[in-house]
Amino acid sequence: MPIYEYRCAACGFQKEHLQKRDDPVLRVCPQCGAERYEKQLSVAGFQLKGSGWYATDFKTRGEKPAPPCPGAEQGCPAADSGACVAAAAAATPAAPASAAA
Repeated sequence: MPIYEYRCAACGFQKEHLQKRDDPVLRVCPQCGAERYEKQLSVAGFQLKGSGWYATDFKTRGEKPAPPCPGAEQGCPAADSGACVAAAAAATPAAPASAAA
């Protein structure tokens, strides 16, 4: 059951009440009896901790998907196996040209 926070506009009395969602809104202040007891908008009181759907489904694990094979459009035979020759060749840095003295 959610906890709702109420405040009296007449006397300033403030209290939290444990209510069902279907329960009627409280109107009478338990402190002064005025009918100015209003439900307040407050922050949700829960945290997502530990293992479970939050940690396993939305947490980044540092794994990045392999880039698509640039040779797949030209019919690269290794594109389907994940060992794309064109991608490996593109990722290999070119050897620097040696300066002639």
